[in-house]
Amino acid sequence: MTARKGLFISLFLFLFCSHGAYAMDLGINGFFQLNYSYSLEGRNPDGGDFKWAEERGQIKLELLTEKLRLFSKTDLYYDHVDKEADIEFRELYIDYSETDWDLRIGRQIVTWGLGDLIFINDVFPKDYEAFFSGRPLEYMKKPVDALKVNLYPEIATINIVIIPFFKPDRFPHKRRFYLYDPMSTLDKKMIKPTTTLDNTEIALRVYKNLSGVEASLYFYRGYYRSPSVYQISPPRVKLYYPPVTVYGFSLQGALLSGVMSLEAGYYDSRSDRDGTDSYIPNSSIRFLIGYQSQLWEDFTAGVQYFVDYMNDYTEYRHSLPSGMPGDKRYSHMLTLRLTQLLMHQTLKLSLFSFWGLSDGDYLVNPEIRYSLSDNLWMAVGAFVFGGGETWSQFGSLDRNDNLYLQMRYEF
Repeated sequence: MTARKGLFISLFLFLFCSHGAYAMDLGINGFFQLNYSYSLEGRNPDGGDFKWAEERGQIKLELLTEKLRLFSKTDLYYDHVDKEADIEFRELYIDYSETDWDLRIGRQIVTWGLGDLIFINDVFPKDYEAFFSGRPLEYMKKPVDALKVNLYPEIATINIVIIPFFKPDRFPHKRRFYLYDPMSTLDKKMIKPTTTLDNTEIALRVYKNLSGVEASLYFYRGYYRSPSVYQISPPRVKLYYPPVTVYGFSLQGALLSGVMSLEAGYYDSRSDRDGTDSYIPNSSIRFLIGYQSQLWEDFTAGVQYFVDYMNDYTEYRHSLPSGMPGDKRYSHMLTLRLTQLLMHQTLKLSLFSFWGLSDGDYLVNPEIRYSLSDNLWMAVGAFVFGGGETWSQFGSLDRNDNLYLQMRYEF
C-alpha cells in the first residue's frame, strides 16, 4: 500500500470517528467478475493469446451521517497476462454537504461533456487499453485524487475541481498490442509534471437549464494527458506532458423526437502557441454535434460528427522532420451507436463504431449482453480495427482485433 493510499484511509477514518456521535447508515455491495479478451490476429507481441485475462472482485462501501458521506470502491484482481494480483482503490472519498454548497475530497471519477466516447471538455484521464481490450466501459475512466467543490447560487451551478497529482492517460501496452512507434529503437524516459502548487490542475464548469436546454461553460488549466517529445539524444528520448488551457461550452436539448448535443473547445497549447515545434500539439479548435433518437420501441440510434482544426498549420508543416508522417489541418470523424433491447429488455444488442473520414480508418465494436437474472449478466463482443495508414488512429491498431467476454455477478 502506498503512502498516499494510507494517508487517504487515515484521513477518512479520523473524520468519521470524530463524528461518531451521529447515527450512521452503512451500505455494502459489489460484484465478482470474469473478463477475457482473445486476440483474433494471432499471438500478441509478447507471444500470448490474450489482450486481457483477469478475475476481479469489487466491494463498494458507503457510510452516511447527517452531513458526511464516506464512499469507497475497492477492487481485488488477478491478471493472468502480467501474472500478478493487486488491490486497486477505484474511488475513496468523503462528501460534506451544506444547503448551498458541498465538497468531495479524495479519489474520485469526474465526467464532464456530452460526447459519446469523444472527449472535448472531459479533460480527465482515460484508460484506452481498458477500452480496446474489451473491459466494461466504466474502466475507461481513471480516477483522480482531487478536491471537488460544488456551489449552488441561484444564477447557475458551479463545479470546481482541483487536482494536485497529475495522472496521464493510459494507452495500450506494447506487450499486448501491436503499435506504430517511429522511435521504437530509442530508450524512452517519461517526465511527469512535478507536484507543486504552480503545477496543480484546475477545472471549472458552470451550467444552467435555459428553457429546457442544458448549457455549460468549461475551463481547464493543466496538461495534455498524452506525452510529447521533449528532447532526442540517441539512444534516449525524453518525453513530457505539455501544458494546455482549454475553454469550452456545450448545449443539449430536445429536437423533434430526439436529443441534440453541441460541444466545442479551444485548446491553447501554452508551450507551442506559434506552432513551430512539430513534436508538441498545436493549439486547436474541437467541435462535436450529436443526435440521438428512439426510432421504434426499444431501439435507439445515435450519430456524432467531430472535427479537430489545427491552428498554425503552415508552421507545423515547416517544422515537421523529413519522412515523419504529419497530421491533417482538419481531422474529421463520424460515430454511430445502435442499440436494440429484446426479451423484456434482458437481451441487449449494440453496435458502436468510429469512422475516420480524414484517414479512412475505423473501429467497430459489436456486443451482445444478456441478463441471466437480476444479479448475473454476461456480454460477448469484439473490437475490429482497420483502414487508414499504419500511423493513423485506428489503422495503427489493425493487427489487434479481439473477441472479449465479460461476466459479472452483482450483490
